[in-house]
Amino acid sequence: MRNKSKEKIIFTLPDSLISEVDYIVQMENSNREDFAKAAFQFYITQKKKIDFKEHMIKGYKEMGQINLSLAELGMTNEVSSDDNSEGKIAQGEY
Repeated sequence: MRNKSKEKIIFTLPDSLISEVDYIVQMENSNREDFAKAAFQFYITQKKKIDFKEHMIKGYKEMGQINLSLAELGMTNEVSSDDNSEGKIAQGEY
């Protein structure tokens, strides 16, 4: 089994937040350390989901513009192709 290194983090929280944490910890029969680990993990997971969603939205918007340009280009080619066909039909060359 791989040995995981640990680093101690010390930070200050407002009393109101500590009171809420302590209430939850007491209700869950847990401790502040486990609560903090779970909170960090939850935040990281949610942040990754949000970042991925924003990345996908940006990609779809960029692809939307590219697809629109390609569609417009295709329509232009179709129209000019149709013009040639109409001329040939009019001349009896279809």
